[in-house]
Amino acid sequence: MSVMTVIPRRFSHRSDDELFAAYHEGGDIDSREALAERFLPFARKLALRYSYTDEPIDDLVQVAALGLLGAIERFEPGRGNKFTSFAAPTILGELKRHFRDKGWALHVPRDLQERALALSRANERLSHDLGRSPTLDELAEVLHCTVEQALEASEVAHSYSPASLDAPVSRDGEESAALVELLGGDDDGFQLAESREVIARAWRALSELEREVVTLRFADGLTQREIGQRIGYSQMHVSRLLRRSLNRLISAPSNA
Repeated sequence: MSVMTVIPRRFSHRSDDELFAAYHEGGDIDSREALAERFLPFARKLALRYSYTDEPIDDLVQVAALGLLGAIERFEPGRGNKFTSFAAPTILGELKRHFRDKGWALHVPRDLQERALALSRANERLSHDLGRSPTLDELAEVLHCTVEQALEASEVAHSYSPASLDAPVSRDGEESAALVELLGGDDDGFQLAESREVIARAWRALSELEREVVTLRFADGLTQREIGQRIGYSQMHVSRLLRRSLNRLISAPSNA
């Protein structure tokens, strides 16, 4: 059902109570349409409270209109309550759910979301009243929270909408590097340098004979038999020397 239709002329003179009675007691859908159209400006006014956010205002009005329809469905005229007093919490609740469920790029606890939204409103209002950006102390006083809580809300507000990695870093120049091009990454050179230092310490801990055997095997490419003939040891002895030396090099602790 659309809430953007024009109220039929035959409903324009009827009171709110009459329209509610016609819908809830008689199931008159046209009366519900008329109520929705009549109170749509009220719903739009509530949606405009969040105009400071990056959400399109048309989307906010649509969410508020859904909340309005829900309020019309649940309102009981016989209780003597004013409809706008009943509908306002319903509409605002629908708007808050929209921000909580669909607006945030990251999962943020509900109370922190609401504090971040309140901080944005307070920041806009104080900036207008003071003619400058308010301090965290001033914002915390308005929000009745600690400075740490105000700072937390300010930081979490950046999680609402993520920045594109392809966005240019500078908006002044015609050509600017994209953010992704300036982000750092893991440098494998640090790990390699650390590994080399660990191996160097372990190498210095080997005996002169062990260093010679390892060098002949892996630098000069000699076989175990050839190494044994070079240093005057059996092939089995050379094999044991190699195994022991390599184990010490591989298992050397990084903080040795």
